[in-house]
Amino acid sequence: MIEIERKFLVKSEDFKSDAIKNERIVQGFLNTDPLRTVRVRIKGDKGYMTVKGKGSRSGTTRFEWEKEISVKEAEALIKLSEPGVIDKLRYYIEVGNHIFEVDEFFGDNSGLIVAEIELEHEDEDFLKPQWLGDEVTSDIKYYNSQLSKNPFKTWKK
Repeated sequence: MIEIERKFLVKSEDFKSDAIKNERIVQGFLNTDPLRTVRVRIKGDKGYMTVKGKGSRSGTTRFEWEKEISVKEAEALIKLSEPGVIDKLRYYIEVGNHIFEVDEFFGDNSGLIVAEIELEHEDEDFLKPQWLGDEVTSDIKYYNSQLSKNPFKTWKK
Protein backbone atom coordinates (compact mmCIF):
# COMPACT_ATOMS: atom_id res chain seq x y z
CA MET A 1 0.00 0.00 0.00
CA ILE A 2 2.97 2.28 -0.62
CA GLU A 3 3.05 4.24 -3.87
CA ILE A 4 6.43 5.22 -5.33
CA GLU A 5 5.91 7.70 -8.11
CA ARG A 6 7.75 10.48 -9.92
CA LYS A 7 6.00 13.33 -11.71
CA PHE A 8 7.18 15.44 -14.67
CA LEU A 9 5.92 18.22 -16.86
CA VAL A 10 5.47 17.32 -20.53
CA LYS A 11 7.09 19.62 -23.09
CA SER A 12 5.40 18.40 -26.28
CA GLU A 13 2.43 16.34 -27.43
CA ASP A 14 4.68 13.78 -29.17
CA PHE A 15 3.65 11.22 -26.54
CA LYS A 16 0.17 10.93 -28.10
CA SER A 17 1.38 8.98 -31.13
CA ASP A 18 3.03 6.41 -28.81
CA ALA A 19 0.01 5.88 -26.54
CA ILE A 20 -1.19 2.30 -26.25
CA LYS A 21 -4.55 3.52 -24.89
CA ASN A 22 -6.24 6.48 -23.26
CA GLU A 23 -9.23 6.96 -20.98
CA ARG A 24 -11.22 9.80 -19.49
CA ILE A 25 -10.92 10.42 -15.75
CA VAL A 26 -13.24 12.58 -13.65
CA GLN A 27 -12.41 12.91 -9.98
CA GLY A 28 -13.39 14.85 -6.92
CA PHE A 29 -11.93 15.14 -3.45
CA LEU A 30 -13.82 14.54 -0.23
CA ASN A 31 -10.76 15.73 1.70
CA THR A 32 -7.72 17.61 0.36
CA ASP A 33 -5.68 17.69 3.58
CA PRO A 34 -2.16 16.58 2.52
CA LEU A 35 -2.00 14.28 5.56
CA ARG A 36 -4.99 12.24 4.31
CA THR A 37 -6.38 13.01 0.90
CA VAL A 38 -9.62 11.19 0.00
CA ARG A 39 -10.35 10.98 -3.72
CA VAL A 40 -13.34 9.62 -5.65
CA ARG A 41 -12.71 8.82 -9.30
CA ILE A 42 -14.50 7.56 -12.37
CA LYS A 43 -11.98 6.07 -14.76
CA GLY A 44 -13.47 4.67 -17.92
CA ASP A 45 -16.36 2.48 -16.80
CA LYS A 46 -15.21 1.94 -13.19
CA GLY A 47 -15.40 3.90 -9.95
CA TYR A 48 -12.73 4.11 -7.23
CA MET A 49 -12.25 5.56 -3.78
CA THR A 50 -8.66 6.29 -2.80
CA VAL A 51 -7.00 7.45 0.41
CA LYS A 52 -3.49 8.88 0.15
CA GLY A 53 -1.24 9.72 3.08
CA LYS A 54 1.39 12.40 3.49
CA GLY A 55 4.24 12.17 1.01
CA SER A 56 7.88 11.65 1.89
CA ARG A 57 10.19 14.68 1.93
CA SER A 58 11.00 14.08 -1.76
CA GLY A 59 7.31 13.59 -2.58
CA THR A 60 8.18 10.27 -4.22
CA THR A 61 6.67 7.86 -1.69
CA ARG A 62 3.38 7.83 0.19
CA PHE A 63 0.68 5.55 1.54
CA GLU A 64 -2.09 4.76 -0.94
CA TRP A 65 -5.21 2.64 -0.42
CA GLU A 66 -7.70 2.18 -3.25
CA LYS A 67 -10.99 0.30 -3.52
CA GLU A 68 -13.16 -0.19 -6.57
CA ILE A 69 -16.73 1.07 -6.14
CA SER A 70 -19.62 1.26 -8.58
CA VAL A 71 -19.83 4.18 -11.01
CA LYS A 72 -23.19 5.07 -9.46
CA GLU A 73 -21.57 5.33 -6.00
CA ALA A 74 -18.67 7.34 -7.44
CA GLU A 75 -21.05 9.76 -9.19
CA ALA A 76 -22.96 10.31 -5.92
CA LEU A 77 -19.75 10.89 -3.95
CA ILE A 78 -18.34 13.29 -6.56
CA LYS A 79 -21.46 15.40 -6.04
CA LEU A 80 -20.43 15.67 -2.35
CA SER A 81 -16.84 16.60 -3.22
CA GLU A 82 -15.10 19.82 -2.40
CA PRO A 83 -15.31 22.40 -5.23
CA GLY A 84 -12.97 21.84 -8.19
CA VAL A 85 -13.65 18.52 -9.91
CA ILE A 86 -10.72 17.37 -12.05
CA ASP A 87 -11.39 16.35 -15.68
CA LYS A 88 -8.57 14.83 -17.70
CA LEU A 89 -7.63 12.37 -20.41
CA ARG A 90 -4.98 9.84 -19.38
CA TYR A 91 -2.64 8.35 -21.97
CA TYR A 92 -0.60 5.21 -21.30
CA ILE A 93 2.82 5.08 -22.97
CA GLU A 94 5.26 2.18 -22.77
CA VAL A 95 8.85 3.35 -22.44
CA GLY A 96 11.37 0.59 -21.83
CA ASN A 97 10.16 -1.54 -18.91
CA HIS A 98 7.79 1.11 -17.57
CA ILE A 99 4.47 2.72 -18.39
CA PHE A 100 4.16 6.49 -18.22
CA GLU A 101 0.70 7.82 -17.42
CA VAL A 102 0.32 11.21 -19.07
CA ASP A 103 -2.60 13.40 -17.99
CA GLU A 104 -3.93 16.10 -20.29
CA PHE A 105 -6.14 18.34 -18.15
CA PHE A 106 -9.33 20.14 -19.18
CA GLY A 107 -11.55 22.83 -17.67
CA ASP A 108 -9.79 25.12 -15.21
CA ASN A 109 -6.57 23.11 -15.62
CA SER A 110 -6.59 23.21 -19.42
CA GLY A 111 -3.10 23.60 -20.88
CA LEU A 112 -1.42 21.50 -18.19
CA ILE A 113 0.06 18.12 -19.17
CA VAL A 114 1.80 16.02 -16.51
CA ALA A 115 3.47 12.60 -16.76
CA GLU A 116 3.80 10.12 -13.89
CA ILE A 117 5.77 6.92 -13.59
CA GLU A 118 5.35 4.34 -10.83
CA LEU A 119 8.51 2.65 -9.63
CA GLU A 120 9.45 -0.36 -7.50
CA HIS A 121 11.95 1.70 -5.46
CA GLU A 122 12.86 5.39 -5.20
CA ASP A 123 16.22 5.20 -6.96
CA GLU A 124 15.10 2.92 -9.79
CA ASP A 125 16.48 3.81 -13.21
CA PHE A 126 14.10 4.40 -16.11
CA LEU A 127 14.28 5.69 -19.66
CA LYS A 128 13.26 9.32 -20.15
CA PRO A 129 11.52 10.01 -23.46
CA GLN A 130 12.26 13.22 -25.36
CA TRP A 131 8.86 14.73 -24.53
CA LEU A 132 9.52 14.51 -20.78
CA GLY A 133 10.20 17.90 -19.19
CA ASP A 134 11.19 19.15 -15.74
CA GLU A 135 10.56 16.97 -12.70
CA VAL A 136 7.87 18.31 -10.34
CA THR A 137 7.56 15.34 -7.96
CA SER A 138 8.14 17.39 -4.82
CA ASP A 139 6.05 20.40 -5.91
CA ILE A 140 2.67 20.01 -4.18
CA LYS A 141 0.93 22.47 -6.54
CA TYR A 142 0.96 19.69 -9.19
CA TYR A 143 -0.95 17.24 -6.97
CA ASN A 144 -4.47 16.76 -8.33
CA SER A 145 -5.87 17.56 -4.88
CA GLN A 146 -4.19 20.97 -5.07
CA LEU A 147 -5.13 21.53 -8.72
CA SER A 148 -8.76 21.17 -7.63
CA LYS A 149 -8.33 24.12 -5.23
CA ASN A 150 -5.77 26.20 -7.12
CA PRO A 151 -6.25 25.38 -10.82
CA PHE A 152 -3.62 25.95 -13.50
CA LYS A 153 -5.57 28.84 -15.08
CA THR A 154 -5.06 30.93 -11.91
CA TRP A 155 -1.26 30.54 -11.86
CA LYS A 156 0.86 33.50 -12.84
CA LYS A 157 2.60 32.60 -16.08
